Amino acid sequence: MAKHVLLTGPPGIGKTTLIQKTIEVLRPSVGPIDGFYTEEVREGGRRIGFDVVTLSGRRGVLSRIGSSSSVTRHEYRVGQYVVDLASFEQLVLPLLRYADLDSSGVKKVCVIDEIGKMELFSQPFTQAVRQILSGSGTVILGTIPVPKGKPLGLVEEIRNRKEVKVFSITRENRDSVLQDVVTAVQNCLK
Repeated sequence: MAKHVLLTGPPGIGKTTLIQKTIEVLRPSVGPIDGFYTEEVREGGRRIGFDVVTLSGRRGVLSRIGSSSSVTRHEYRVGQYVVDLASFEQLVLPLLRYADLDSSGVKKVCVIDEIGKMELFSQPFTQAVRQILSGSGTVILGTIPVPKGKPLGLVEEIRNRKEVKVFSITRENRDSVLQDVVTAVQNCLK
């Protein structure tokens, strides 16, 4: 039986929007929901990076466009984006580290949007996600990228876990799959 629910699909297909709609539906009827999602940052109609936004409304930089002349050995890059690991970890790690620590026995939902290339530069993030996946008190509702290029270890590990339900999101199903995702999360909470 599934213990976690993840969405996958190409960039811009609507995974984050679907996560947000799922939270809206679940919030009145389930225990605590915490976590984060990523949001595009635009300037003058052009995407300049991504921010991490917690469900409580705190915001931090995930990445920004970096100049090719600023490349240093300690810089983490995905394409044109420079990942701000310190900002990401400062905001996200406390959420994940305490996700499974609840003595009430009530299962809770932790939103992790997304478990992708930028986020996986952080070893503490990778360890925290693995810990939640192996624990029993928290259900991950998250997103993972579609396989492209070199496989991402943790993403493939998640995709192949039998206790993870993965929904492939497409233009055709993104509006009709909401109830299936909600039901899958509710089943994980039982």
